[in-house]
Amino acid sequence: MVIPNIGAFIAWGLLTALFIPTGWLPNESFASMVGPMILNLLPILIGYTGGRIVHGQRGAVIGSIATVGVIVGTDIPMFLGAMIIGPLLAWILKQIDKVLDPITPPGFEMLIGNFSLGIAGMLGAMLGYLAIGPTVSAISTVLGNGVQWMVDNSLLPIASLIVEPAKILFLNNAINHGVLAPLGVVEAEETGKSILFMLETNPGPGLGILVAFWLAGPKILRGSAPGAIIIHFLGGIHEIYFPYVLMKPQVILAAILGGATGVATFMVTGVGLVATPSPGSIFAYLAVTPQGDHLGVLLGIVLSAAVSFVVAWFLLRLSKSDASDADFEEAKAKSAAMKTGGK
Repeated sequence: MVIPNIGAFIAWGLLTALFIPTGWLPNESFASMVGPMILNLLPILIGYTGGRIVHGQRGAVIGSIATVGVIVGTDIPMFLGAMIIGPLLAWILKQIDKVLDPITPPGFEMLIGNFSLGIAGMLGAMLGYLAIGPTVSAISTVLGNGVQWMVDNSLLPIASLIVEPAKILFLNNAINHGVLAPLGVVEAEETGKSILFMLETNPGPGLGILVAFWLAGPKILRGSAPGAIIIHFLGGIHEIYFPYVLMKPQVILAAILGGATGVATFMVTGVGLVATPSPGSIFAYLAVTPQGDHLGVLLGIVLSAAVSFVVAWFLLRLSKSDASDADFEEAKAKSAAMKTGGK
């Protein structure tokens, strides 16, 4: 569901990095496309692709329809919801078609086919609106409350157990702006800086993961990783690496350990930021780092990137699902030889 749409994620990332108010070339008109893309276009593309995988073009259409219901049912990016409801509704439509196709009278194929898809699509959109959207929103609330508890109990490195998976599910803004930033503002008013601004925005874990995908990931992704690194680390658009992790869910461990390493380093060195870095690029980080804290901030970013890289590289190397091109060609050759021998 994700690989065919990486280009769309990169397009959105470039628009965001360049044209939002804190971007490189602020432009209000171009920036107006950022929100609709992440809230509407990208989830619909994922739902479309998931439905197409299950049931061809008809599955793609119903997956898109159902995804709209999920989008309207909440105000956060519905990537997870699209991944669930797109294939699900396509599978349901596939079962409906298996029943209707054999009994459809000649000449009525288009009529019955369109109405069955339309009715199922309407019900699927209603299901997404009533169930999937509120469920994902509830998950976001639970994760936010968990982070709040860890902050209250000075267990910040452990917060990565919640923050990093939440980020991968595109709940990063809900966690950061809904929980961490308001608490950080209060702390910064009292002490002049806050570590809470750094829990979700650290670009180190994402950098390490992208480098690992560049060097050891699936060959189909290696060509896109360098561009994603630039958008993520220099542009500050962390969402660009989330699809990579979603494709290899075990890599979330690298994000968690890298994030925890960064938070622990920030705590030990006693550093903080004066405001939320937006976007979360290395340049924005340095811009809101108070005088005297630059060494500790950079150390935390470097160590978190190193840990996430090592763990992600190891996990990707262990992955058996990514056969090399040579192995694939060898398998095809053997298959062809077996067919020839069979004849």
